[in-house]
Formats: sequence, C-alpha cells, structure tokens
Amino acid sequence: MIDPATAGTRLMTRCDALAALSADGASKLTRIYLTPEHAQANALVAEWMTAAGMIHRVDALGNVIGRYDGMDPDAPAVLVGSHLDTVRDAGRYDGMLGVVTGIEAVDALNRAGTRLPFPIEVVGFGDEEGVRFGATLIGSRGQAGTLDPDTLGALDRDGISLSEALNTFGLDPARWREAARKPGSLHAYLEVHIEQGPLLESLGLPLGVVSAIAGATRRAYRLAGLAGHSGTVPMAARRDALAGAAEAILAVESVGRDHGVVATGGQLEALPGAVNVIPGAVRFTLDLRAAKDEDRAKAVADLDDRLDALARRRNLMLSMEPLHENAATPCSPRLMEALSRAITGRGLSVHALMSGAGHDAMAFPGLTEVAMLFVRCAGGISHNPLERITAEDAGLGAVVLHDTLLLLAKDVLR
Repeated sequence: MIDPATAGTRLMTRCDALAALSADGASKLTRIYLTPEHAQANALVAEWMTAAGMIHRVDALGNVIGRYDGMDPDAPAVLVGSHLDTVRDAGRYDGMLGVVTGIEAVDALNRAGTRLPFPIEVVGFGDEEGVRFGATLIGSRGQAGTLDPDTLGALDRDGISLSEALNTFGLDPARWREAARKPGSLHAYLEVHIEQGPLLESLGLPLGVVSAIAGATRRAYRLAGLAGHSGTVPMAARRDALAGAAEAILAVESVGRDHGVVATGGQLEALPGAVNVIPGAVRFTLDLRAAKDEDRAKAVADLDDRLDALARRRNLMLSMEPLHENAATPCSPRLMEALSRAITGRGLSVHALMSGAGHDAMAFPGLTEVAMLFVRCAGGISHNPLERITAEDAGLGAVVLHDTLLLLAKDVLR
C-alpha cells in the first residue's frame, strides 16, 4: 500500500532534485536532450529505480528504463513513462512527475513483495519537447519504432546533428533502431502528467482521466498585398496585408469557438515593418487542435474558406505552408475504466477530459493501448517556472497509479 502523504512528500523532493540538474544553474530549469544535464538526470533516476527493486538500463536513444519483473518475466510489460527533458526556463513537474510517480508505484509493490502477472517498466524519455533538434517525441517514437530515420540528420542551433550528439553521449548512432520495442511486447502504456490546463482546478478535482490527446494542424500563412506610403495612399485603394492578417487572426479565433476546437494564431510578422509604410506582406501561423480528427478537419476547411474569401475581398494573395500534422490519440476505454475504478476506490470523483497538449503517449497506439492520468496544477500554468502542484495531489496520483496496476493484474488473472 502507498501512504499518499509520504509518497507526495517524496515525489516533490525528487522533482526538486531533478530540477537542480539544469544547464542554467539555480536561476532557471533548462535540461535538453543528450546534454551533460540529461546524463545526470538519467543517473539520478537510475539510482531511484535500483532502490525501488528495478534493474535499469539506458537504451540506444538515451532513454533510461527500469524493469520490475513479474510472475512471468516473458509476459508483455506494462510501460509507465514520461519525459526528463524540459523546455527552456521550465517548470519542475512537466514530464518529471510521471517518471518519479512510476518509480513510486513500483517501490510500493517491491516493499510489499508483490509481483504482478506482467513486468512493469518505468521509462524516462530523453526527448519529448523537441527543443534541441526540432523533432518532438524522439525518445518515445524511438521506442515505438516510428522515429523517422531522417531525424538522425537533424541539426541543433550549434550545427550538431542528432547522430553526432548520440555519439558524444556515449551511444552508437548506428544502433538507434535497437531502442524500438517488438510488436506484442507491451500490455499497456500508462502516463501520469500534470494537466497543464485549468479545468481540474476549476472543478475542485485533484485528478482526471484523459479521454484523448488532441490531434494538431500547424500551418504558416502568407498574405501579400502592396506596400505603400502611409500618408498618400487613400484608404479605399489600399492592399494592406496587415489589416487582412488582423481579420484572419480573428477568423482563427472564431473558427475555434464555432467548432468547439482550440485554434491559435501564435506568430505574426509584418513587412517591411516601418511605421510609415502600409504593410505589403504578412506571415502568420495557425495551431489548431481537436480530440477528434474529423472535427479538426472540418474546422480547418472552414478556416480555409474564410481566409480565401477575405483575401479576395481585400485583393490580397494568400499562400499556405504546412508545418505539422498529427492525428488525435484516443485513450483505451479498458485502461480509462481501470484508472476510473482506482480513483473511485479512493473516494474521489472521476472526470474525463481531453489533453490539448501532446505527450509521449501519442507515440504508442500502434504498439499498445494507452491511457493517461492528469494531476491538477495551479492556474493551469505550465512551461513556466510558476508551474505548481501540491504534495497531496501528487501522492494521490501515485496511489491511483499503484491501484490501477493492481486492477490490471486482476483482469489478467481472471
């Protein structure tokens, strides 16, 4: 059994210890893939894994993995994971909480002398955020066997390729495919993560069960008009690209509301960018996400129609560059039910919610069923030093993960 208070205190202490492993020292948390700080985090996590009764290893892409054998060591394993890398100037719970919570759940099983009918593997993925090489989920996609080989040639801002960075880290880049797990080797994938949004807090709930991870469409648009003197061109004669882009950004917001999706115009650049010149060209971006791919497709199609119409009306040229397309990841009803039973078993209410952010769980549906447990975070603030959770909520997350593993074991033994 897990005492939630003791577990919560230990989880917070461990997150603090990982937060101290930063390229920016004590001033801010920045831990990037395949850096000395990443190696330090792997080593510290490996110590905790060993203390919890696991055998640890680092795979061919730098992911640290702890294995706790089950009654049948050859049975498909339950994988419990999240990431150890961060964005720049990060919070201290995004990713890390899931890794240390997995260790905490296994530690409780080990202290009780309990072996389940399946092995449990806890993994700290080396790269989820994509900060260094611009490709997200390198660690989890590598384990899922879906990493694009071209990613090995991706360069960081210093011109170092992923292949070179693996070599410097002490790994053989030629063996990167060895990180991939074999089909049939996993029974389930579970991930505990902070919500990164305000819904659970608004509902007064410490935990939530994720129903799906949103699919995303990212695009860069360019509106081209005609630059001109701001004092001499009459209003009726203008082909003002920035005025058109302002209307376009409002269309993005309107489409999000009309279709029940989230849509954001995150970047805007006007050219030539002078105070006394009518902007002749503007580049802006779209990030549109939805739990169902059909909803996302309808919203994107509607937005395209609106942008085409405003470009014609304003006599502007519209072009579009695709940046990113990722399908939605529905969570397993079987695993969601197990998480829900574990939550209600502790006297808590269950709420299912979508994840608008991407997670390592997105890499695994082709290999196994996935599910996620969200832990409430203050104000929904994340990717920010102000990221906060409570020890009480963290401890409850560990208890529910532990109980979920026991419920899955009972299902297997039936």
